[in-house]
Amino acid sequence: MSLVLADVLAFHGHEVTIWSPFPAVAEELKSTRQSARLPGFRLLDGISVVSDACAFERATIVVNALPTQYIRPTFRTLAAHLPSAVGIVCVAKGIEVGTFERPSEILHGVTQGRSPIAALSGPTIATELARRLPAVMLAASTDSELRAKTAQLFTSPWTRIYQSDDPVGVELAGACKNVIAIAAGLIDGLELGSNAKSALLARGLSEIARVGVALGGKLETFFGVAGVGDLATTCFSPDGRNRRFGERLARETLKSGNASDAVQRVLAESASVVEGVPTCQALVALARERQFEIPIMEAVHGILFERLAPKDAIAALMSRAASSERVG
Repeated sequence: MSLVLADVLAFHGHEVTIWSPFPAVAEELKSTRQSARLPGFRLLDGISVVSDACAFERATIVVNALPTQYIRPTFRTLAAHLPSAVGIVCVAKGIEVGTFERPSEILHGVTQGRSPIAALSGPTIATELARRLPAVMLAASTDSELRAKTAQLFTSPWTRIYQSDDPVGVELAGACKNVIAIAAGLIDGLELGSNAKSALLARGLSEIARVGVALGGKLETFFGVAGVGDLATTCFSPDGRNRRFGERLARETLKSGNASDAVQRVLAESASVVEGVPTCQALVALARERQFEIPIMEAVHGILFERLAPKDAIAALMSRAASSERVG
């Protein structure tokens, strides 16, 4: 995601620097200007690539694309190099295991509240942004100046940015949809059909809204681009990493008969971090503590962490007592 957002900024002539915590990765990207994850994409020549944290000292805005579970340890080191009150735009989508904190909460704590923070989210498959195909996102912050600046910076001929004052809802929508996307992939891998997948999205959205409202988000947020829009894209796109993980997991489990071994094997073979896995762990722990009902996410948790076979998880969901439909 960092590369395609850098492309938007550089298109407008902004000075852009990409930082990697891994010197070897930074050196390869600097040299080749390409990433294996984005076939055909090439970084514009004006974009710098570094691994030296001192590069942050000149920043006028920082974009965090680190996976959620790595934000805290990384920014503990980077915080000393951040200019005072520099705005941070976060595109990570997850919940931290153990603390149950959203990305912006982690950043707020690590920077001791010195930096205003915005969440930038929406249906944004990186391979499509790399081809400059049209996309819509939402810049969410309680800081009106930062969200306006974020919208202005990331608007381009192929990106349209709306604004929101509900970062809680936007971040929770982005986190929860990754868990539902794993379930969508399981349905694909088990070849259960379009009826099942559409029902999953509808009921999955209800669970997302339930979690979001319970934790302080606004209900309408979950029916916008950062909610249902992002959910639909990540559940149907062949490039959605969480959906793809779920599909591979279902197929591996069918072959081996052992869900636990399949989880570890598919994770080890994944080229990117599958944010939905630790987020599922955090969300289910939180739901059990707060006592709100999320049966789809519980089913995914059972498969990932409790040796539940995918077919048994589906059977359990289908055997639940039917009641009046409700959203949230």
